[in-house]
Amino acid sequence: MPHLKCAPSWLRFLIVFLLTMGILFRFFNLDSKVYWRDETYSSLRISGYTITEAKEQLFNNRVIAKESFAKFQGANAEKNLNDTIMSLAREDSLHPPLYYIIARLWLEIFGDSVTAIRSLSAFISLLVFPCVYRLCRELFNVSVSFGSVAIALMTISPIHLVYAQEAQEYILWLVTILLSSASLLRAMELEPQDKDELIKKQHPDIFAAWSIYAITLAISFYTFLWSGFVALAHGIYVIGIAKFQLTETVRNYLLASLVGLLAFMPWIIVAIGEFFQFLISGDKVTTQSSLMPIIPFLLIQLSRIFFDINFSLENPLSYLIALIFLTLVGYAIYFIYVTSSYKIWLFIITLIVVPALPIILPDLGAGGIRYFTEPYLIPSYLGIQLAVAYLLSRQLDNQNVSRRTIWHTIMMLVIICGLISSKVNSQAETWWNKGMNYSNLQFAQIINQSTSPLVISNSLDNNYENVFSLSYLLEPKVRFLLVNNQKIPKITNEYADVFLFNPSNNWREVIEKKYQFKTDIIYGNNYYYVWKLSKPGNLHRSDMPLNNKLSANL
Repeated sequence: MPHLKCAPSWLRFLIVFLLTMGILFRFFNLDSKVYWRDETYSSLRISGYTITEAKEQLFNNRVIAKESFAKFQGANAEKNLNDTIMSLAREDSLHPPLYYIIARLWLEIFGDSVTAIRSLSAFISLLVFPCVYRLCRELFNVSVSFGSVAIALMTISPIHLVYAQEAQEYILWLVTILLSSASLLRAMELEPQDKDELIKKQHPDIFAAWSIYAITLAISFYTFLWSGFVALAHGIYVIGIAKFQLTETVRNYLLASLVGLLAFMPWIIVAIGEFFQFLISGDKVTTQSSLMPIIPFLLIQLSRIFFDINFSLENPLSYLIALIFLTLVGYAIYFIYVTSSYKIWLFIITLIVVPALPIILPDLGAGGIRYFTEPYLIPSYLGIQLAVAYLLSRQLDNQNVSRRTIWHTIMMLVIICGLISSKVNSQAETWWNKGMNYSNLQFAQIINQSTSPLVISNSLDNNYENVFSLSYLLEPKVRFLLVNNQKIPKITNEYADVFLFNPSNNWREVIEKKYQFKTDIIYGNNYYYVWKLSKPGNLHRSDMPLNNKLSANL
């Protein structure tokens, strides 16, 4: 980024400082947070085993140690890279294979620890900084201050820090969005205005530029299927710039998009095949995702772009903070609309709106939005940050001294909010993105207090993923008794404490009757419950910790 040499010295110093802090926060305490179910799913796919194989070998009514999960949670000698790809193709083609291929190769070099797999995302996240700078240069093409401020915002953005430490493909997806968007703008910029001599001189450059766009678009498709809506946003932008006329630029865009789509066609065929197989089999997908009101969801996600110390929706401060940043973002969008060219504001608006609509509109009738959709809004987060970067960079050069001072202060407050958020996040043991495993640590502490604990569960619903997640937090003394479906487990007297992990009511009652146990809830949340088995009279509710009694009352 040699253009940064032209930036004011104070801005260069700020960028260097924030880059340093952003890198440190991305690699600090990588293994401290709960390794939740979606991350264990990534590890399972990387291992090359299918869900069916994992259940057959683990949920077989035998007592096992936590070490038995290891071969299903990373690279192993029994499976190869082809098995990694085929496990996705057979069971979950909605996850394209690019990230899992890279992760498999990465873990074969650096091992299967939580730090190793999360460090891949952390390293990939470093590519965001030069890529966003390049996008700003192509989009604004006026001053280095736009790209510099964008880098400043991205380095300490709490939402990007979350996915930079997550063993999933989302941060890689952000990089591909930046690359494809910058490639699109570059190709459009090279298009000549007249159709005579210029088109002959620039034809090779134009062909190369559109070829790069096709390649980056295909890479984005192979990273995350939601890239289709990013491509749609690009298409709306190109057609809008052409004022709905079939210009040479529009034709080149359509051709490049078609090439990118054809490159992705092998995986599309796989996805279609799995979809029809699903229809024929008649299997039903059960989800444990809960809904939350759309407006609060969008408000809190908007504020998490700039400030996030893991406030819940029940905290009134969440709404106050969200309204403050909503005002900033709303003004930024208005400002870019009235002060920038059609080519600039249309790109940002389409990037914000188009990928978000398929998430919001289908859930309007359901009365809420699903929790797991947060990463699907990554293109919208990016568009919002570009709008705010444009606002701040323009105001930092304001000729009015008092107004310039005010906006300097606002920018520093935004940066301070990001630094505080990153500091709190780096020292936390869990975070809002951990979903149903957010509170696993509390349950694990209860089990680890026992001298000889046994955890019993079955293979129904998402229990297998939650058991995988829990195993990362349990001590080696803990044993697991996992059964297929709802078979009756063989419980012996050699364990001091026996825990039932998320049983159905019928299954729990059958176990109670067979062994003449009584069961008491020791832990519960919105997603699963944990019961403790004991002979009548051995366990009383007065013996349970206060937080567990509250869970039991729920």
